[in-house]
Amino acid sequence: MKTAKLYNYNDIRIEEMPMPRIGPHEALLKTKVSGICSGDVMPWYIERKAPLVLGHEPAGQIVEVGKSVTRFQPGARVFIHHHAPCCSCRYCQRGDYVHCNSWKQSGIFPGGISEYILVRERNLDIDTHCLSDNLTFADGTLVEPTACVVKSLKRVFLRQGDTILVLGLGVMGQLHVILSKTCGAGKIIGADKVPFRLEKAREFGADEVIDVSQVSLYESLRDSTGGLMADIVIVCPNSVESMMQGISVAGLGGKIMLFTPAKPGEILHIDPNELYFKDISLMTSYSCGPEDTKEALGYIERGIVRADQLVTHRFTIDETELAYRLTADARDSLKCVIVFD
Repeated sequence: MKTAKLYNYNDIRIEEMPMPRIGPHEALLKTKVSGICSGDVMPWYIERKAPLVLGHEPAGQIVEVGKSVTRFQPGARVFIHHHAPCCSCRYCQRGDYVHCNSWKQSGIFPGGISEYILVRERNLDIDTHCLSDNLTFADGTLVEPTACVVKSLKRVFLRQGDTILVLGLGVMGQLHVILSKTCGAGKIIGADKVPFRLEKAREFGADEVIDVSQVSLYESLRDSTGGLMADIVIVCPNSVESMMQGISVAGLGGKIMLFTPAKPGEILHIDPNELYFKDISLMTSYSCGPEDTKEALGYIERGIVRADQLVTHRFTIDETELAYRLTADARDSLKCVIVFD
């Protein structure tokens, strides 16, 4: 079978490898569509895992199950989360699934951009979900990224009428716009420097957009809100500069979500009194857990999140590097996916 394997940021190869052989508690998935994650195009983040088969957003059809598997049968159309927690440790009981040792150690083999995937027992039992007949496999690839946004918005406790500012309007920023509208935000403002993405944010429900390459973010937001600034700021770009911008435009009692990590070696310098006397909360949200994927699938089933709106480019597995570069370019694209025969 074919796989797309990354050796370093500038070296992605299409390689053949033997098809996996499943055990009694496992399943074999024929991959139909697999997404390119924006996190996978951060060189420092992906290269520390290399060499690896790229991808962790697959959807496909189960073609074989082990003799002890009863929940799924061959022919089932499914989404698979690449991580699965134990659901019993201290962290799982608190809902902090990403700190569970089982979550950290779990995975799909060999990776999402592979013609076939071995689904291990824990992933199959804990966080694999059937796709309803009205959903496409491309819809299925959006479950995991949508779930990350579900978790993010839970953490900021978005309330009816809040003004939310989304910095960075790639696919994850756009998902924040879409779900914020559904969750009752009063005003949604998107900020980016790419006209294509600014226009997409308007299409997805942003009330206003700010082209930060043309105008001051602070002054534009001040004018838009009558000086109140943002109740919630979602910072999507992976840079300290963007994080500092986010802090500067939060209103009194506001909340700032650092949705993406900074580059290695970058240090965020904060005046603690600015946070304290403005009563600002600074928080993070890393990945997602099984509760989030269920909620995300619900949004997709209801048509709130749709692949026909968010998937802008489709490629074959042989074109994986083109998809990877287009995603990294971060301009006139949102979600790039690999489509298998």
